[in-house]
Amino acid sequence: MALITLRHERHAAPAGARAGDRPLYAIGDVHGCYDHLHALLAWVARDAAERSPGVAPVLVLLGDYVDRGPDSAKVLAALAWLARSAAITARLLEGNHEAMFRLFMERPAAHGQWLRYGGSETLRSYGVEPPAEEAPDAAALTALRDRLFDVMPVAHFRLLERLESMVRVGDYTFVHAGVRPGVSLRAQQRDDLLWIRDDFLEHPRPAETIVVHGHTWASERPVLLPHRIGLDTGAYETGVLTALRIDRDGLAIVQAVVGG
Repeated sequence: MALITLRHERHAAPAGARAGDRPLYAIGDVHGCYDHLHALLAWVARDAAERSPGVAPVLVLLGDYVDRGPDSAKVLAALAWLARSAAITARLLEGNHEAMFRLFMERPAAHGQWLRYGGSETLRSYGVEPPAEEAPDAAALTALRDRLFDVMPVAHFRLLERLESMVRVGDYTFVHAGVRPGVSLRAQQRDDLLWIRDDFLEHPRPAETIVVHGHTWASERPVLLPHRIGLDTGAYETGVLTALRIDRDGLAIVQAVVGG
């Protein structure tokens, strides 16, 4: 396990925003970075126990658990355990990488491009070696999917099938990528929640609530704006995974970092 340290900082909450009565946390795009996730889950457990003993916190994970990083299988195992825990209310959002993963498992011949978007690293995390050729044929892709079926725990499949699209808590809305401006939250389309970028990111007020999202990153720094909070900090590339606590005192940012 890599040596992980935690960085802490505080910020004011958006003016007038309410976050509910229970401790509320979120974690950005994990992308197979299990050691970082483990460190942040341990912090959430300690922090919630100290601040609100006896009250199960709400933890929203923003999707993109798999691909690119080295330990997607361990990440899904941890999340499957988390989803069953009575000590925490885990709300697990679907990211576009989980969507691509599921499509490959359902129709591998039509969705082999998943391998080029980090799927090869997910395969390796299960002990399945990806094909050497750049464009494997339909038979090779189907055989690859079948090998993954043989080794992937059923609990991981069930977890992927039960992921949510959106979570609302008080004045905060949690989604993977963002929301379509001008469309009510109830009418949002799944593709936008998973994939949207510029139309959401460049809008001065894309929703009637504060949107907490992942999916898009430019540096190891989270994005803190009055109308949105971006928690994807490119963990697989930067070595920094970011968590957020929202409470009446403001926002706490905690980052799991390799080394110091």
